[in-house]
Amino acid sequence: MKIGMVSLGCAKNTVNSEQMLWLLNEAGYEISGDLADVDIIIVNTCAFIESAKSEAIENILEFAELKKEGRLKKIIVAGCLPQRYREDIKAELPEVDAMVGCGSFGAIVEAVRAVEAGLKPELFGDINSPCEETDRVVTSGDGWAYLKIAEGCDNHCAFCVIPSIRGKYRSRPIDGIVREARDLAGLGVVELILVAQDVTAYGTDFGGKRMLPELLRALSETDGIERIRLHYLYPDEIDDALIREMASNPKIVKYVDIPIQHINDAILERMNRRGSGGEIRELIKKLRREIPGVVIRSTLITGLPGEGEAEFEELMAFLREARMERVGVFAFSPEEGTPAAEMPDIPPREVAERRAELVSELQAEIMDEFNASRVGKTLRVLCEGYDRFAECWFGRSEADSPDVDGKVFFTGPAAPGKLVDVRITETLDGELLGEAAK
Repeated sequence: MKIGMVSLGCAKNTVNSEQMLWLLNEAGYEISGDLADVDIIIVNTCAFIESAKSEAIENILEFAELKKEGRLKKIIVAGCLPQRYREDIKAELPEVDAMVGCGSFGAIVEAVRAVEAGLKPELFGDINSPCEETDRVVTSGDGWAYLKIAEGCDNHCAFCVIPSIRGKYRSRPIDGIVREARDLAGLGVVELILVAQDVTAYGTDFGGKRMLPELLRALSETDGIERIRLHYLYPDEIDDALIREMASNPKIVKYVDIPIQHINDAILERMNRRGSGGEIRELIKKLRREIPGVVIRSTLITGLPGEGEAEFEELMAFLREARMERVGVFAFSPEEGTPAAEMPDIPPREVAERRAELVSELQAEIMDEFNASRVGKTLRVLCEGYDRFAECWFGRSEADSPDVDGKVFFTGPAAPGKLVDVRITETLDGELLGEAAK
């Protein structure tokens, strides 16, 4: 039977999907990217917020229709949705032939063999077990790849279900991470994007000590790796050792993704976020002072419990003051089973969404200002491909992370997966235009 894979959600989920593909390849199964021509479909799901759940269910229902028409034989649902809603899937989605929880990605071959035999397996291993050291089929594209350094989370933010789905924080051993980095470099990867729910906590489960700077130094010695990018950093765990390493290590991209969620002290406390708004402000000033040219990305939530007009205006004033180059924003989604969902003073959904729009509008102005400041500069760009419609190459500078930030479009000699010096000549709709330096 041919197998197809749909991977939804975050970069960590992408890595799990790539690991499952490798295991299936090793077991001799044929993997196809043409989902209209497969016998078994695996949907690796996200269930972090309502929109992610809806996307996962919509995908499952689409494949259920194909199954009803006889164009698909089996549906396997993996990841966060079955981990969170196992009984609901059994009751409401009978078309699903197997469920694989977040502790059982390594058992995907067992799940496939079981559905081939007509069984309906439910594989839910221990979500707190050590990270499996499994090879991958890299699907991200030319020249770059995600590198997951830990699994799970111990932060227990009041709005978040991740610890209950993905388990406690577990760091991978340094030697396993470095070995994988060498393998990726051998495939032509020049940019590693380190991912975890909280990369700043790396190593704390080994003995209480933050070991991210040590890991970064080890990864920097990998031949062929030119860039190391960090996603995601918990603000109160960004210490002087990490800042020094980022400032002094030429392979570490001067780009930090710090999801602060809000700036108001009372809201941060209710959300069980460590640190205050004042400490966040000081951290941003320190990063700009200690790491010249640093690009700061963050994620915000509007409509959190207790956010009135004054609290929202404080958030907007902070954005005008901090001028973070990259900001993503979401309207608060009260998730069942989380403390935040039961809190009083939750703004109406339409208010939260309107506030998210206002943040986006302000941030678009800040981003345009930042892009304008880059015109005339020469940037090191990782070429990702050729746009046949625009008749030019496209890629990412150090200031751009995949899928969430903009791109650089440029003319001149280049090749996918290679780093190119590009002189920026203009901006257009949030993107940069330029020409490869001769």
